[in-house]
This record gives sequence, C-alpha cells and structure tokens, in this order.
Amino acid sequence: MKLAKKIYKYPIMVILASSFLVGCNSDGPEIEQPEKIYYDQAQRRMTAKNFYGAIEALEAIESRYPFGKYAEQAQVELIYAHFMNSETEASHSAAEKFIRLHPRHPNIDYAYFMKGLSSYTRDREFLTRVSDTDLSNRDISGAKESFAELTEFLTRFPDSQYVPYAKQRNVYLRNMIAKNELAAADYYLTIDAHVGAIRRANYVIENIPNSSENYRALKVLELSYEALGYSELLDDIRVVININYPDEESKQLSSQRSWSWNFLNDSKPRRSN
Repeated sequence: MKLAKKIYKYPIMVILASSFLVGCNSDGPEIEQPEKIYYDQAQRRMTAKNFYGAIEALEAIESRYPFGKYAEQAQVELIYAHFMNSETEASHSAAEKFIRLHPRHPNIDYAYFMKGLSSYTRDREFLTRVSDTDLSNRDISGAKESFAELTEFLTRFPDSQYVPYAKQRNVYLRNMIAKNELAAADYYLTIDAHVGAIRRANYVIENIPNSSENYRALKVLELSYEALGYSELLDDIRVVININYPDEESKQLSSQRSWSWNFLNDSKPRRSN
C-alpha cells in the first residue's frame, strides 16, 4: 500500500515542478504603459535629439491608443520627428495622413507646411552647405514639387506663424528653379541652339517672375537675338535691360543662398489642448 502511494506521488510532484518551471521561465504578457508615459518619453527624447527613440514612443501611442488624449498630437509630432531624423519621405507621408484624417485640427497649417518642406531637402546635407554646392544643375523635380506645395500652404494659411519661413524657402526654391532652366539655356548657347536657349529664357521671365535670374535670362535673349539676326527683338530687349537693370553690368550679382534650416530647432508643432 505504501509502495502504491509512492508510485502515484512522484508523477504529481513532477507535474507541479514542471508547472513551477514554466511559470518562472515565462515573461508573461507585456505590460502596457499609460499613454502619457509614452508621450512624456517622446518629449524627453526629442529634447535630447534622440529622434529615432521619439518616433518609437510616438508610434506606440498611435498604435496602442488610437483614440486617446495624445493620439492626434502624437501624429503631428511624428511629422517633425521623422523630418529631424532625416526620414523626409516618412515625414511627407505622415503629413499627408494627418491632413487626410484631421482637416480641421489646430495644427493643420503645420502639416501643410512640413509637407511642402519635406518634398525637397537636398540642400540640407552637410557637404552641400559647407561647400556651397550649386544644386541648380541637378534634378530639381523635388524642388518644383516643394515650391508648389508651399505655395498651396501660403494660399490656404496666409496668417500662419510659419508663413515667413515658407516665403523665404519659396524665394530660394524659385531662384534655384530659374537657375536650372538657365543652365540648360547656357548649354544651348554653347552649341548654337539659340531657339532652345530663347525658349528656356522666356520660360524663366514668363513663369518664374521676380527670380534672381531675370537679368541673366534677358542676357540670354540678347545673345540669341543677336546671333540669329533678329534686330528688332534685339533692340527691344536692350531697351528692357537698360530700363530695368541700368547698373547691372558694373556690379557683381549677390549670392542667393539666403535660406537656413536653423529655424527647425524651434519649429515643433504647437501643443493642442
């Protein structure tokens, strides 16, 4: 009888021991932090310039508390965090998503502004800034998209606090686009393709008004009209040059690199109540 008790006793002890070991080895379900802890964590990380970590915390709010108190604010701050983390495509996508989901949000102007800003950031690269590299000879399709999106922002939100930055950025982009068109015109001049040069110069004058390159465009027209023997057009363009740029021949054109990214350090979206 005692032997039978011992036989049944060992299996029970084994089962209990196994259960204990499983309980000790299991991590258990992940404990979800309160929403505010994630948000405060994101703020601390952004202050410390740890934007990758801030993105993790903000995305945790978006996925775990989609209807929480900080959900909308987390979504708009993701635009900023992605941008500062040099993830411009993600920033642009986050801005488009925010605009689609929250068209009446107090920070909607910021989303439109950052959408336009993130379309073209090639001039933000360190080597480009320190070497004063001329980007007008490269593909600037992104610059054209950025110019169009910032123009939309300026039209929609003329009283936004970000308007001065958008206007300054658009001046820079407009000049770059004009210089790009005239880089092609210069090439056409070198191969005596004067009709192509005229087309590019006229595009700048007619479609990119008030750019820094207007005088240069007029000079391209002057050279091309002279080469083609268009005497009446040549006389007309010289009159225009003399009236609008009487002293231009004797002075050096000033640099147009007037845009700075430094304002971004203080351009986080507003906290909405």
